[in-house]
Amino acid sequence: MSRLNPPHQEKGYLAIVLHAHLPFVRHPENSSHLEELWLFEAITDTYLPLLEVMQGWVDDGVPFRLTLSVTPTLACMLADPLLQRRYVQHLERSIALAHQEMLRTRGEPAFHRLARMYRDRFEKAREAFLHRYRKDLLGALAHFTRHGLELIASAATHALLPLTEPYLSAARAQIQAGVEHHRRVFGLDPAGFWLPECGYCRSLDPFLLDQGIRYTFTDTHGLLHGVPRPKYAVFAPVYTPRGLAVFGRDVETSKQVWSATEGYPGDFDYREFYRDIGHDLPWEYLAPYLPWGVRADTGLKYYRITGRTPHKEPYDPERAQWKARLHAHNFVFNRVHQVRYLREHMDRRPVVVAPYDAELFGHWWFEGPWFLDEVVRRIHEVDHDVRLVTPSGYLDEHPTQQVVEVSSSTWGYKGYFEVWLEGSNDWIYRHLHRAAERMEELAQRFTRPSPVEARALNQAARELMLAQSSDWAFIMKTGTVVEYAVRRTREHLHRFFTLADQLAAGRVDEGYLEELEARDNLLPFVDYRAFRPQPGQPAGLATGARI
Repeated sequence: MSRLNPPHQEKGYLAIVLHAHLPFVRHPENSSHLEELWLFEAITDTYLPLLEVMQGWVDDGVPFRLTLSVTPTLACMLADPLLQRRYVQHLERSIALAHQEMLRTRGEPAFHRLARMYRDRFEKAREAFLHRYRKDLLGALAHFTRHGLELIASAATHALLPLTEPYLSAARAQIQAGVEHHRRVFGLDPAGFWLPECGYCRSLDPFLLDQGIRYTFTDTHGLLHGVPRPKYAVFAPVYTPRGLAVFGRDVETSKQVWSATEGYPGDFDYREFYRDIGHDLPWEYLAPYLPWGVRADTGLKYYRITGRTPHKEPYDPERAQWKARLHAHNFVFNRVHQVRYLREHMDRRPVVVAPYDAELFGHWWFEGPWFLDEVVRRIHEVDHDVRLVTPSGYLDEHPTQQVVEVSSSTWGYKGYFEVWLEGSNDWIYRHLHRAAERMEELAQRFTRPSPVEARALNQAARELMLAQSSDWAFIMKTGTVVEYAVRRTREHLHRFFTLADQLAAGRVDEGYLEELEARDNLLPFVDYRAFRPQPGQPAGLATGARI
């Protein structure tokens, strides 16, 4: 392997890691469904701009290193013909609304120019999606692996894996299905694995290593509370006693980008996310563009954050872009001084690991793609003390690291499992654990299933995995669309137990099975046999596991 950054001897590295994920939301039973808007917004605001930024680096000869996880639920939605068709319909409605807004705001120059900006933005998204990428965003991402992008795998349905215990087969099945889906979709063996919510516990190590996974990530305290305490804190990876490399999140880079109060996204010149014409203008005017029959975000947002006040000033894109460039330069400046200081106190070059939800860039933080673009360009053009690196690249350069028993952790509030396991959502786990126990029983019982039974077993596995998604518990905690999250949890569990009862009775309703296969059609490569306990592992309770 060639040197990462010849010929200069850099002081340290920056590893930017983006986690792209959305829960599986697909409702063919309805002509349109409000929650599908989550996907449409993310494509327009984040995924297409990210592809554009990377293409710009390639076109301009800017070497980059970027790590990106794409969850199977998101990948399945991006590849789904129904959702692709509905996304194009969504763009057509958005373009029509933007045209109408250009007429409505003719006498208001500040808003008129923004309406024109959004019209151009939506039309550009339509052209890119339909013609440049031919609806194949996954293939477009795979293309950039030849230029500096490292794609890594994640769990099948974004289950918080430590909370699948005490049934270890459920965690193994989530990991196995996630890695297999990554291999089939991208044609690559992933070196890394994003643990949903950075949820780590040591019993996951064997399942990751069995799938050829080389490294994963944990939150800061997952390393700092390890035994022994890591010599280099989070500025070098560690190996667990079982041989898995673990990188820890850097606090400083997280706060600068994540925090809406202390970080860059809260700057008063940036676009105000929570002010959308979908909630400001008369319903009669908006109704033709909102097929769900309720108010929703349209993507047309005319105001900047302005300050901690209800009064908002019009958004100025040029001013915001200049501010994003300024913040990017500040971010790089801070990383340079950070690695210079660390290098003086370490016998190896430090790595600053900066993981973020991909959807932060563009969706929640409209200017995020501009910021990311400028960070990479600034590092390339100006400074030689810090360089971009992927985790694989760093391990290739520094294969010898300290052995540490990493602590159980997440990157949620308070750092452990409270967000997904508290009064608003703890009721789900007795049902999820009973379903996992039942799935183990079915996987052991059916060693030679008929073709219909095999289909039913695999669909039962899909329904269980969908019920295990951490998104539903998170929504119940945050109180956003709680009714939807509760309904999804209950529906998937009901479908699972219905299939399980039919299998146990030897009477699979093929019509019902076909209906579920058509509705919950993700993970075409799932294999129910992953739920069988491994040799030497007892079924049911995992007596040696600790979270």
